[in-house]
Amino acid sequence: MDISCEQAGQMTRLAALTLDSGESVHVLHPNQIVAFQGAPSLREDSFMKLSGMYRKKRMVQSRIHGPARFMLGLPDGYSLGTVEIKEDDDLLFEFRHVLFYTEGMSFRTHVQTVRNALMTRDLVKMRFQGPGTLGLLTSGPLYPVELDPEQPLYVDISCLVAYPQHVSLTPCVYGNTLASQNMNYHWEIKGSGTVLLQPCKPDKLLNEQMQNDSFMRRVLKEIIPFGGVFIK
Repeated sequence: MDISCEQAGQMTRLAALTLDSGESVHVLHPNQIVAFQGAPSLREDSFMKLSGMYRKKRMVQSRIHGPARFMLGLPDGYSLGTVEIKEDDDLLFEFRHVLFYTEGMSFRTHVQTVRNALMTRDLVKMRFQGPGTLGLLTSGPLYPVELDPEQPLYVDISCLVAYPQHVSLTPCVYGNTLASQNMNYHWEIKGSGTVLLQPCKPDKLLNEQMQNDSFMRRVLKEIIPFGGVFIK
């Protein structure tokens, strides 16, 4: 699989994925597919599992087979980051960031502690196992940061995209009194390995647009032909 991106300033505006024969990609936000080049039968849409519907606030996912080429448009303020996942990787991801993953990868859920679930408003994280490629939709470019086993790393809760399963994660604030009273909660991360960050805060307007639809309206948009066009 080949991925090429069109940049506008520091942001990726369009990503083109080229698949050879025998390659396949699962796209979890099919509405972002703005162009497709290949036999129409090479795109197969299917309903997500209920857990995926709840977390992605979408009903349908797409599976694209090669040989084909398709383009993904990215919302304003968002970038595409790709991560090569090995068979023994233990990174835990927020499912909402996942835009696509390649065929042959597996994933399973990791249940968070009640405290951490309340902080992130998400009960589970997803652990992907490769080999394969994971495409992530993030606010700004995706940045890897190496952990220091001796000194903890403090990361804004809204900016942490993925972290190793074996690290210690504690919600906290830091600094003097004024600093701790005026900052968002942070994760104090202790351990070794690499964490993935998005450098910008999520776009609240986009999140509101993604969340405002009622469940029934989302169902009708997905199951009625051209429902996304006629149902506003």
